[in-house]
Amino acid sequence: MTDRAGTGALPEDLVDLSELLEAYASRTPDLSDPGQRVAFGTSGHRGSSLKSSFNDAHIAAITQAIVEYRAQEGTTGPLFMGQDTHALSAVAQDTALQVLAANGVTVLLDSRDGYTPTPALSHAILTYNKDRERDLADGIVITPSHNPPADGGFKYNPTHGGPADTDATGWIADRANELLEGGNADVKRIPLEEARAAETTQSFDYLDSYVSALPEIIDLEAIKRAGVRIGADPMGSASVAYWKEIGERFGLDLTVVNPEVDPQWAFMTLDWDGKIRMDCSSPSAMASLIQQRDKFDIATGNDADSDRHGIVTPDAGLMNPNHYLAVAIDYLFAHRDGWREDAGIGKTLVSSSIIDRVAESLGRRLVEVPVGFKWFVPGLLDGSLGFGGEESAGASFLRKDGSVWTTDKDGIILALLAAEIIAVTGKTPSQRYAELTEQYGAPVYQRIDAPADREQKAALKKLSPEQVTAESLAGDPITAKLTEAPGNGAPIGGLKVTTDRAWFAARPSGTEDVYKIYAESFVNEEHLKLVQREAKALVDGVIG
Repeated sequence: MTDRAGTGALPEDLVDLSELLEAYASRTPDLSDPGQRVAFGTSGHRGSSLKSSFNDAHIAAITQAIVEYRAQEGTTGPLFMGQDTHALSAVAQDTALQVLAANGVTVLLDSRDGYTPTPALSHAILTYNKDRERDLADGIVITPSHNPPADGGFKYNPTHGGPADTDATGWIADRANELLEGGNADVKRIPLEEARAAETTQSFDYLDSYVSALPEIIDLEAIKRAGVRIGADPMGSASVAYWKEIGERFGLDLTVVNPEVDPQWAFMTLDWDGKIRMDCSSPSAMASLIQQRDKFDIATGNDADSDRHGIVTPDAGLMNPNHYLAVAIDYLFAHRDGWREDAGIGKTLVSSSIIDRVAESLGRRLVEVPVGFKWFVPGLLDGSLGFGGEESAGASFLRKDGSVWTTDKDGIILALLAAEIIAVTGKTPSQRYAELTEQYGAPVYQRIDAPADREQKAALKKLSPEQVTAESLAGDPITAKLTEAPGNGAPIGGLKVTTDRAWFAARPSGTEDVYKIYAESFVNEEHLKLVQREAKALVDGVIG
């Protein structure tokens, strides 16, 4: 933790936009460097033009690959495309449009020439595809999420509206790299002005489509009647215009705390490592909003594409994402009579076990899946999951009638839900969480990193439960050794070990020479430290 964490950004912290955009246009990736090839993680391809990992050539190749993939899959409807507020997003959208238009793909851009939150694009795809069996739509979201201002990101959402599965992203990445190796000779492309004027380039009002449907998922009348004072900080994100419209259209006591959009994010406070990062779950990045918490009944933040949420209460400050997920689940399953009686609760296996205890008390099926929101898509689509949430402050849930809302994370509805909870229960989410801990215990949770080289990370990813010979963890008998998620049998790409009072999960990092240890104890901080020490020793012993 740097001593500048939580303090305002200085001029020397800001990215040089001219250099960033010039590098996007001029640099050609060196494909012998793995870091400069196309690689789709859980949130699409990410990189920076300054590192030759997110450049015009990458986006042209990825877009051509998506065109070929959707043709292969028989996707013949329009493609919804939106961008967040990162500087590289706008130029990447221009590149993509040139390729899509050259290939004759109908593209729907924002009719307001503004920014598009990830959930608004997911919502648009699902709304368009509802009751259709042919000519289904898909989409591209241009965002690196909460990553620093120098970064760019490019995601593909198929016809189900959510993040593409590894079968799709693997094919797209392989084809994109093949195109790059051929100098993009097989990429079809026309000049930008010609692409903008093409008959296939059309517009769509993302904001109105999304905002007008909000009463179908949130009790906005209750919020209005109760006079809940909301402070919404878009944090320079794609949701800036959305929050203004929500407050005005529904007559809410809603203040847009900071309506500024700045691709350098000069107004941000620095994150834990001294970088500018729009992480609404970070106390350092959220420091300026936390300081204003007494002005509102609830204050909220969003990351750059608004698929994540940060919840700030007067009594507790910034809530831990796991704590808010537990409160949201507890509230929703008691106040959504239109949901199926067998609708389950989706969580990632590195989310807090207090969610397990809440689910058990509700008599609801718990569906524990690997990391990645894509695992919740089928359940949200068919209503068999009422809620799907990740420990990294990303979640979505069903409409009041039990039908799908989005199949991607939605930081806007999770923020509005916090206001609904206050309006209906008279308690802040943090006050309700305190009540839950009295009932189920107060867990202590932390993620740490441990060093591991490429071979050790590969060994961890392919681990089998039989390789773990330990019988106890931090003094308690081990109750489960998991390398597959209990909820769907999918490989977790690591290991999870549980006892009655604690658990840990270890997963290799995709970008650094470390593996991540997630751990939780229902005893105390000292017990958590013991779990972490024994977890590291156990994993190191197995992977060498």
